Amino acid sequence: MNDKALEMDHDVFIELSRTQLERMADAGARIVECYRVLQKAGLNIVGEVLKGQGEFYELEHYPKDDVFDGETYSQYYYHAHRARTKENGHFHTFLRQPGMPGGISPVPYNGAEPWPEGNNALSHLIGISMDAYGFPLGLFATNRWVTAEAWYKAEDVMAMLDHFNFKIDHAYPSWPVNLWISAMLVLFRPQIEVLIRQRDQVIAGWECRYPGVDVYEDRELELTGYTAINVEQQIKRVVAAIEMRGMAA
Repeated sequence: MNDKALEMDHDVFIELSRTQLERMADAGARIVECYRVLQKAGLNIVGEVLKGQGEFYELEHYPKDDVFDGETYSQYYYHAHRARTKENGHFHTFLRQPGMPGGISPVPYNGAEPWPEGNNALSHLIGISMDAYGFPLGLFATNRWVTAEAWYKAEDVMAMLDHFNFKIDHAYPSWPVNLWISAMLVLFRPQIEVLIRQRDQVIAGWECRYPGVDVYEDRELELTGYTAINVEQQIKRVVAAIEMRGMAA
């Protein structure tokens, strides 16, 4: 397991295009607005997902049968299985095959474990770790067996990020949560791309170290990367990068 936190150099933000920085800033504003709306009613992101779901059980998906957008083929669920950590649980985000850019296919695989096919050939995008107060702690990438996905190369997964989106009128199980999770993948796009690239590097390294082992099914490799995150800090860095671009213009 590789759970070492990644450090994002400030220069990375300066190098981003003004268009991307403005998209990130807008996503940050939407996230803050979601928090404001929920906190006004004494609610939070995690509580919204778990409401009306009955007793909470580890490993179960919440809400039941996941959240799925039939227009964009975006999907997510929340669950927990990491006892004795400060994490309350985490979101897994996916994109299903019909919502992917054209010409994208899973990598070749000769192992024994069946991978989902056709319209069900989903790809895991990123995990979002949450604390007990409903705020994000970090982002993480996983091995294939964790999410039972089809496996796509890093460049293809990064291309999918632009297609993950819950439409503004998609209100189940919670309009603020759907808006929040869509915005999170925009605000933290630089960190997510680093984690996705690192994922493939870790998989390739594991294959070299353990020849003959089906790396995608090796239970010794669960997380391929993790980075702590902070919404307020990310927004400040984005705004600072925008201002520096303005001064240089």
